Amino acid sequence: MVRRRRRDSSRPDTRPGGIGPTPFSYAWLVVLALFAGLPLLILLSNSLKSALELGSNPLGLPTEFDWNNYVTAWNQGNLAQGLLNSLILVVGTVVGTWICAGAASYALARLDLPFKRGFGNYFFVVISLPVQLFLVPLFFLWSKLGLMDTLQGLIIIFVALQTPFATLLLRTFLVGIPRELDEAAKIDGANEWQIATKVILPLAQPGFLTVGLVTGLGAYNELLFAVTFISTPSKLPIATAFLQFSQGNTQLYGLVNAAGVIMIIPVVILFLFMQRRFISGLATGGLKG
Repeated sequence: MVRRRRRDSSRPDTRPGGIGPTPFSYAWLVVLALFAGLPLLILLSNSLKSALELGSNPLGLPTEFDWNNYVTAWNQGNLAQGLLNSLILVVGTVVGTWICAGAASYALARLDLPFKRGFGNYFFVVISLPVQLFLVPLFFLWSKLGLMDTLQGLIIIFVALQTPFATLLLRTFLVGIPRELDEAAKIDGANEWQIATKVILPLAQPGFLTVGLVTGLGAYNELLFAVTFISTPSKLPIATAFLQFSQGNTQLYGLVNAAGVIMIIPVVILFLFMQRRFISGLATGGLKG
C-alpha cells in the first residue's frame, strides 16, 4: 500500500483542477506562443523583403534576403546614436531607482517609523495615477530649471516614475529577511548604515535584479516623456528615433520593419539571458510581505 501510494503520488495530476500537463494545457500554450511570436516572425520576415516582394507577399517568407534594409535604416534613422542615448537613460534610471527605492524600502521594512502604512498607501495611490497628469506641470518646472532637452532631466523623471513600484517590490524581499540578522549586527557594533549596506540589502540581490530589469525595460520603451522633453535629434532615445524614422518613411515598410527589429534586438537578448531570474524574482517577491 505504501509503495502504491508513492507511485500514485509521483504521477502528474491531470484532473481539471490539477497542475499536471493535459492536452488542453499544451494546446493553450501553443496558442499563446503563436499569439506572442507570430507578429515578431512576420516583422522579421518583412524586414528582409524588397518593396516589390513585400507588396506581393506580405505574410510569406522572403524568397531573397534583402539586407540593405538594415543598412539603410541604421544609417538614415540615426539608430546608433539612439541606442547609445537609450543606454545612458537605462543605466541612469536603474542606478537612480536602486538608490531611491533601496533606501525607501529599507526604511519601510526594517525601521520603526511612524506612518509607515500611510507611506505604503501613498505609493499605491501614486502607482495608480496616470502619468499624463504630471506632463504639463513637469514641462513648466523643467523649463524653469533648465532641464528641458537633456538626458539628465529625462532620467530624473524616469526615476521618479519607477521608484514607487520598485519600493513596494523591494519591500517584499526585505520583509522576508529574519530580524535576527539586524540584532546580531547591532551586537557586533554595526550602525544602521552598515546594517543596511553590508547585511540586509546584499541579501535582496534578486529583488534588485528584478527591479533593474523592470525599470530598465520601462526606460527603454518609454516614448511619451521622451517626445515631450527631448527635441535635439542627437539626444533622442531609440524609441523616439524609431518614431521619427517611421513617420518619414510611411510607405517604405521594409525599412520601418528593419528599424523595428534593430530596436527590439537588445531587449530580446537581455530577456533571454535573464528570464529565469526575472520570473523567479517576481514570484519570490509576490510570495512575501
